[in-house]
Amino acid sequence: MKRLAIAENTALAHVRGAVADVETDNIALLAEKAGEIEDVIRLWYGESDVVTPEPIRQAATESLQRGETFYVPQMAGHPALSAELAAYQSKLHGLDLGIDRSTITPGGMQAVHLALSLVLEPGTNAVYVEPQWPNIRHSIQLSGAEARPVALDMADGRWSLDLDRLFDACDARTRAIVFSTPSNPCGWCASHEELEALVAFSRRTGIWIISDEMYNRLSRSGRAAPSLLQHAGDEDLALCINGFSKAWAMTGWRVGWLNHPASVAPAIRAVTQYVNSGTSPFVQAGALEALRNGEDYALAMRDRCIAGLDVAYERLGASNAIRLPEIPQGGMYAFFPLAPEGVDARQICLDLVSTAHVGLAPGGMFGRSTINYVRMCIARKTEMVAAACDRMAAVL
Repeated sequence: MKRLAIAENTALAHVRGAVADVETDNIALLAEKAGEIEDVIRLWYGESDVVTPEPIRQAATESLQRGETFYVPQMAGHPALSAELAAYQSKLHGLDLGIDRSTITPGGMQAVHLALSLVLEPGTNAVYVEPQWPNIRHSIQLSGAEARPVALDMADGRWSLDLDRLFDACDARTRAIVFSTPSNPCGWCASHEELEALVAFSRRTGIWIISDEMYNRLSRSGRAAPSLLQHAGDEDLALCINGFSKAWAMTGWRVGWLNHPASVAPAIRAVTQYVNSGTSPFVQAGALEALRNGEDYALAMRDRCIAGLDVAYERLGASNAIRLPEIPQGGMYAFFPLAPEGVDARQICLDLVSTAHVGLAPGGMFGRSTINYVRMCIARKTEMVAAACDRMAAVL
């Protein structure tokens, strides 16, 4: 990890190195610049423009009105929500998932923290697939472990994972392989065959497989993308990160979950106790309503993302200045190069804010292999996506 220049006479000089060195990979600079412009279409954030559906909000409101403002004593989550989550995932993925295989967390990011806390420590490493959501890389680094990237291949416009290269990147200090499927940012999805191979590798080596499946319901084919849960046994070294943020438009609620082997549930509950003491009861009431009666909302969000991608590809594909990869298999982003290979697209993003009044996330945030790419969130009204694409095409 690159060491920051820290003045010796500051308190920061006495902070643990993994924390002092962590970088803030965000779009603050772009947002600051956009603050001076009234009509910027902000497509850099990973969230839709949909307000959480009213029945979910009403369930949380009713919970508050009942005075449910105290601790939830079960660190794994409210029993009703845990039972509903087990039933939901069992039906969705065609398996029998026990109630002791999941823990409710205050946000998907907390699920990431729990997963990495279980397996990483200083002197170890985690191999992760990039392009990748930067929080994964930085969370590995915060644990004191080495974050070791392996890039997806890009050939003929298609992303693919070289499993042999991924496995070769592992060594005696490797504790975990981490990836997202569908991928944030590029929309690549692991196939059932790849997931099966990853589980088999884990069984041979004792290396954990950690799958971020936050975009599982935003699949271009079917109700859900393939899941690691469908291939890992009850006590395989497999952890799945998920949440309510994307499919049910609940980004601000901060509620997610972690799937894990039943035997590690007591350890996870202990860590939960000492990190955040669980998730708010009224937030869990909203999550319960989402699972019980929110299937139509999840399907509508999937359709919204498909429509947004279709519009983006139609409009951007007509521009000679933009070359698009194959349409993503899932997620809520278009991810494509705007600069020559090896050239940082960050300046182009800054320029687009000023000239086209469109906000995109630079691809370098997601890995060195995609430094010339940009990410555009398409989970918006199609009219907004179309307007952003037309503005970009006009100035590029």
